Amino acid sequence: MLHPRRSAQHVLLCDACETAPLQSHCERCNINLCTNCVGKHLLDSSRKHRVIPFIEKSSTPNYPKCPSHPDKQCELHCEKCDLPVCSTCVSSGKHKGHDISDIQKKLSAKTQSLRKDLEELEIKIFPRYEEIVSDVQTEKAELETKYGKLTKAADQQGEALHREITTIVNQRKSDIAEMKIKHLAALDKNTDEITHSITELKQIILNLKAILESNDVSLISTYNSRNDEFRRLPPKVQVTLPSLSPQKINTKQLREMFGSLSSLSINTEEQGYTMKSAETASSPPVKSLLDEPRVTATIDTGNNRLFSVSCLGEEKVWTCGDNEIMKLFRLRGKLLTSIKTKSGNWPHAIAVTREGNLVYTDYRNNTINLVDKKKIQTVITLEGWEPRNVCSTASGDLLVTMISEDREQSKVVRYSGSTEKQTIQFDDQDRPLYSLARYISENRNLDICVADWGVNAVVVVNQSGKLRFRYTGHNSNSKQSFDPYGITTDSQSHILTADRYNNCIHILDQDGQFLRYIQNVFIPCGLCVDIRDNLFVAECYVAKVKKIQYL
Repeated sequence: MLHPRRSAQHVLLCDACETAPLQSHCERCNINLCTNCVGKHLLDSSRKHRVIPFIEKSSTPNYPKCPSHPDKQCELHCEKCDLPVCSTCVSSGKHKGHDISDIQKKLSAKTQSLRKDLEELEIKIFPRYEEIVSDVQTEKAELETKYGKLTKAADQQGEALHREITTIVNQRKSDIAEMKIKHLAALDKNTDEITHSITELKQIILNLKAILESNDVSLISTYNSRNDEFRRLPPKVQVTLPSLSPQKINTKQLREMFGSLSSLSINTEEQGYTMKSAETASSPPVKSLLDEPRVTATIDTGNNRLFSVSCLGEEKVWTCGDNEIMKLFRLRGKLLTSIKTKSGNWPHAIAVTREGNLVYTDYRNNTINLVDKKKIQTVITLEGWEPRNVCSTASGDLLVTMISEDREQSKVVRYSGSTEKQTIQFDDQDRPLYSLARYISENRNLDICVADWGVNAVVVVNQSGKLRFRYTGHNSNSKQSFDPYGITTDSQSHILTADRYNNCIHILDQDGQFLRYIQNVFIPCGLCVDIRDNLFVAECYVAKVKKIQYL
C-alpha cells in the first residue's frame, strides 16, 4: 500500500489549461505545459523560453530570476550577502571582494536538508501526530463508559444510603409500635383493677340494702364498714407519650457520608518524550538549585516504617513499608487505593512504569510483579538471586538490582518485559562493580545510578555498563559515615541520594560532583522525582512522605 503523501497515483495537469496531462516544462517561466499549450506558450516573444521534457525537470536547475536584471537568472551565490546573484551583478562590482560560489552547491545542501525534513515529517512526525489524535479519539470514545461507571457508583452509594435510612426508619417504627403495646398493656391493667373494685362496690351496695331491708339485729350489729378502703380512689396510670426529636439534617455531613468526587483536572502535559532530529536533541529548560529547599506537602502513610515511594503523575504517590500493603495516596494525604502483595510478603521496593502501572519486588519468593488495574501478575521469577530494587527506564525497560542467595555477589539486570537484555556485574578488569546494590535509577543521559549499601558508595555506569565514577560522600556535613539508600535523578541530570543516618539528601551533577545538601529530613529512605522536578522523600521511622521543591 502506497504512503498517502508519497503516492504517484494522481495525474499532474498542465498549469495553463488545467485539464490535460502535462508533458513539458518551461525553465524560464517555471511553468508546466501539455502538448497543446507548448505551442501557444512559445508564441509569447517577450522573453526567451526554454522548454524541456517534464521528466528532465528534476535534473535541471530552476534558477531564480534576478530582481535587478529581469532578463538574467541567478546562477551564482554571494556568500557575504547570502543572496542569489546573476553574472551581471557580479561584473557590476556590487559584490566586489565577496566570495562568489555556484548556486548549485547551495541548492544541493538545501535540497538534501529539505529531503531529510520531508522524510522525517512523513515517516516519523506525521504518523506520531496521527497516533496522538487516534489516542484522543479513543479516550473520547471511552468517556461514556468511564463517566457511566462514575454515575453507577453514585447510584450505588445513593442506594446504600437509602438502605441505611430505610433500616433506621423501620427500626424507629418498630420501637414506636413496641412502646404503643406497652402503653396499651398498662392502661388495660389499670382498667382491670378498677373494674374489679367496681364489682366489689356493687356487691357491697347490694349487701347493705339487704341488711337494711331485713332489719336483722344480728347482721346490723356485725357489719364492718369498708368505705374508708374505697374512699382511697384507685391510682390513675400516667404515661408520657414518647416523642421523636429529629436532628436537623446537616447537608455538609451528609455529602461527606456520601463520599467526595475529585475535581476534574485538565492540564496540558508534555508528551513523555520529545522527538529528536538526527542532528540535535532537545534540552530541558535550565533550572537552578534553590538556596533553601522547601517542604510543600506531607503525607502520613500510617505505617510503622516506610521504605519506598514512587510518583504516579503529579498528584499521586505509591508507598510501601513494613507490611504487605502498598498504598496510593493523593498529595493532600487521601488514601486512594491499597494493594496487598500476591504472596503476603513485604514488598522490598516499588516503581511506576511509563504506562502508569505499579511494579514491586518480592525478595522472599524472588519475583518481580506487575500490578495492572489491581490484578497482580508475576512477570519475572529468579533462581539463585534475590531482587532488591527496581526502576522503569525511558525506553520502558526495567532495571533490577539483585544479590545472590549466598550474599556473595550483586548485579544489575535489564529486562524488556520478562526477557533479560543486559547484565551489569563486572568492570573492565573483571572486578565486581557492586557489593550490595540496593536502590537504582536511570539518569537522563542514560547512566545507571546505584546506591551500593555494601561499600557506602553511589556507583554510576554508562548505558553499556562501563564504570564512570564512584561517589563516597562529602565531608562538610557528615556526622556519621556516608550511608546511601534511596536514589533518583531529575530533568537536569542531577543525582539525588538519601544519606540515611546523616538525615540529608546529597545532590550531585551527572559527573559525580557534589553540589548541595537538602537537610531537615529524618532517616530518608526511598526517593523519587515527578515530571515537575519535585522531590518526594520517604522518611523511614516516622513513615511520612515529604514533597520538597529544590529547583
